[in-house]
Amino acid sequence: MDGSECIVLGADAKAIISEELCTGCGICIKKCPFEAITILNIAEEIGEDKIHQYGVNTFRLYRLPTPRKGSVVGLVGKNGVGKTTTLNILSGILKPNLGRYESPPEWDDILQEFSGTELKSHLEKISAGQLKVSLKPQAVYKVAEVWKGGANALLKKVDERNAYSDLVDSLNLKECISKNVSELSGGELQRLTVAVAASKDADIYLFDEPSSYNDVYQRLAVAKVIQGLADMGRSIILVEHDLTFLDYLSENIHVLYGEPGVYGIVSSVLPARTGINVLLDGYLPTENVRFRDHKVNFEVYAPMGEEVELPEIVKYEGLTKSFPGFMLKVEAGSIKQGQVIGVIGANALGKTTYLKIIAGIEKSDSGEVFSGAKISYKPQYLSSDYDGDVKTFLWSVAGDKVNDPAFQSSLIEPLGMHKLFEKNVRTLSGGELQKVAILSCLMRDADIYALDEPSAFIDVEDRLTFARAIQKFVKSQGKTALIVDHDIQMVDIISDSLMIFTGASGESGFASPPQTKEQGMNSFLKSLGITYRRDIETGRPRVNKPSSKLDREQKDAGRYYYLAKISEQAQA
Repeated sequence: MDGSECIVLGADAKAIISEELCTGCGICIKKCPFEAITILNIAEEIGEDKIHQYGVNTFRLYRLPTPRKGSVVGLVGKNGVGKTTTLNILSGILKPNLGRYESPPEWDDILQEFSGTELKSHLEKISAGQLKVSLKPQAVYKVAEVWKGGANALLKKVDERNAYSDLVDSLNLKECISKNVSELSGGELQRLTVAVAASKDADIYLFDEPSSYNDVYQRLAVAKVIQGLADMGRSIILVEHDLTFLDYLSENIHVLYGEPGVYGIVSSVLPARTGINVLLDGYLPTENVRFRDHKVNFEVYAPMGEEVELPEIVKYEGLTKSFPGFMLKVEAGSIKQGQVIGVIGANALGKTTYLKIIAGIEKSDSGEVFSGAKISYKPQYLSSDYDGDVKTFLWSVAGDKVNDPAFQSSLIEPLGMHKLFEKNVRTLSGGELQKVAILSCLMRDADIYALDEPSAFIDVEDRLTFARAIQKFVKSQGKTALIVDHDIQMVDIISDSLMIFTGASGESGFASPPQTKEQGMNSFLKSLGITYRRDIETGRPRVNKPSSKLDREQKDAGRYYYLAKISEQAQA
């Protein structure tokens, strides 16, 4: 059938013709009236435009994105489909072999393959050593392995643009710049590596997942630094899983799809809005390729919480908890059955401490929690000490629920967990371990599921699938969930209520009671100084460009967050 699936659509029915019968010739489309038949290509490996192959039966990359001066080009897709390989080729770290791994071609042959394309000029400069490249790597923890000194000395050593002071201020590095690199937290190390990359005087800047470990405020600061480089006329390539961050920064996007670890294909260039909508839809219309079997939808009208009075399952007085140099205050509130509460705010304001108090892991200094609810808690930091396979581990947590058809259909299959069952827990990647931790939390018998940063280490497609699966599971079971996360789009998908944490990071935190999503998001976005609209096609929230007409109008009206879709004319 050559990768085509023949779908017969009628008024009330949908049938799929056998692959053995369909050759993909297209005759049936022309003969059938009313456009009742559509031929849809299912994503499969293509036989042309191969850029690189590591060896026999190893990963293959097809096509490359083209950098653009004065513009941020985003790359988005699942883990393992070639985003980092793409950056390594564009930076000159990896010489493309065009699939000829046994006898790699010389640069003359490579350049001949790109004749007549915009990429040829870029590759010519790489081959001649004339392209100045700055790369912010994905694995920021490796910086501490190659630099044993202080963060201050590192940034001063590489600063070619005399941007040291501006970068320290812009990226909120004042408190940590005097520390040794080995002493930095994940977020501090991430922002330091962004500063190191941005301080170089380069023609092209490549940023591999710069938002990881950072809270929303810090991600916004990183975005402004990267945008500043584009405004200087430099070329930017950005790999990112946070769709809000990606949409905010990118002018154009390439979607990467394929089979993780096997092959990856770079799509043609798309406007940012179109590219993200393609990712959500799972269908690439320019190439007529379906790379995911389901769409990701956004609820345009969030529940307001007033139509049905839900029973309270946890009630608490005003709570306080202090540590040396830090004080948390939680305003009195309650948690209701059936709520999915998103918990958002900057790092180091006490969100994890609040979850632990509600879960009974920590004791408040003052104020009492009234609860008869059973709580299942997924911590922020995960352990892989269990020596055994994933299925045995899950069985030890939840017994025969592993084989329960309800769990199979609602969680295990949508999240692709069955593919991990035979793997040893100790050998799992960060993203795989996160999936196992989330699933084990949800499989426990509980009234409330408390998940601390479930999106960490998980790629964009899995985040979206997880968010929808968790939301549906919790609602269908009549349970309640508390979700702490920094990915605003994931919070928007998953939650119907919000708790907002404010204060001074590392010094004091204040937690609001749960409130409607509209109220909470409006307050939170106002503190960030950004406004959201709704995409007319998908209903997903989109960040307005700063100082745009819609941004100014929404700020003047005090409407930082929209529940309803806005017309295309208004969005323009």
